[in-house]
Amino acid sequence: MNNLPGPGTVLHAEGIEKSFITGSKEIKVLLGVYLDVEKGEVFVIVGPSGAGKSTLLHILGTLERPTKGVVYQSGKNVFLLSDDELARLRNREIGFVFQFHYLLPEFDAAENVMLPALLGGMTRKEARKRAEEFLDEVGLADRASHRPGELSIGEQQRVAVARALVNSPQVVLADEPTGSLDRESAAGIHTLLKELSARRGETFVVATHNDELVSIGSRVSRLADGRLVPIEKVAIKLKDEVR
Repeated sequence: MNNLPGPGTVLHAEGIEKSFITGSKEIKVLLGVYLDVEKGEVFVIVGPSGAGKSTLLHILGTLERPTKGVVYQSGKNVFLLSDDELARLRNREIGFVFQFHYLLPEFDAAENVMLPALLGGMTRKEARKRAEEFLDEVGLADRASHRPGELSIGEQQRVAVARALVNSPQVVLADEPTGSLDRESAAGIHTLLKELSARRGETFVVATHNDELVSIGSRVSRLADGRLVPIEKVAIKLKDEVR
C-alpha cells in the first residue's frame, strides 16, 4: 500500500474500493482497483453497463470519494486535499467528457469551450483565443460561432472534447464518450482521441462498453467483478475456459 507513482505517471490508483448502502443492504461496486496511467497514453477501460466504470471514473476525477484506497494525481494524494483544493484541481488538471455533451444551448461553441478557462481565472480575450485554438484541433474552426442546436451530435461531442482540453489538463477522463452517437460519428471521436494523444501528447482514460474503442487504447483493461484486469489476461482466461 502507498507505493508512490513514478515521475511519468499522471494518475495512480491503489486499492480502490467503493460500496453503497441501499436500505439495509451494502452494495460493493469496486473491490480493489489498481491502475497507473502514463503521460500521453490512451488507457481504455471496457466492461458492461453496471460494472462500475462510471463510479471508478468519478473517483479518479475526485467527483466521489472511495470507501477505501488512494488516488494520486500529478504526485498529489488527492483525497488529502480540502473540497476547495479539489475543485481547483478538477478545473486545472482534469478534463471531463461524458456520454452527453452538456453544452449550454444559449452559448456558441467557442463560449462553451471557454467556460473552464474563465472559471480558472483566465481573461476573456485569452480564453476565447484558446477556445478557438482547440476547436481547430478538433476540426471545428469554422463552427466556433455556431450554437449547439446548429451542430450535429458528433460535432457537439467534439466541442465537449475541446472544452475538456482548454485548460491543458494532465488527464482527460471520458465516460462513454460515444455512447449517444451513431456509428460514423463514434468512429470519428475514436480517431480524434487517438490523434490528440499522438499529436499533442494528451492523456486519456476512456470508459466504455463499446469493444470497438479497444483499438484506440495504448493499454486496455476490463472491469470485471469489481477489479481491473488487463485485456490480455481476460483473453487468456476465456481461451483456457474454451479448452
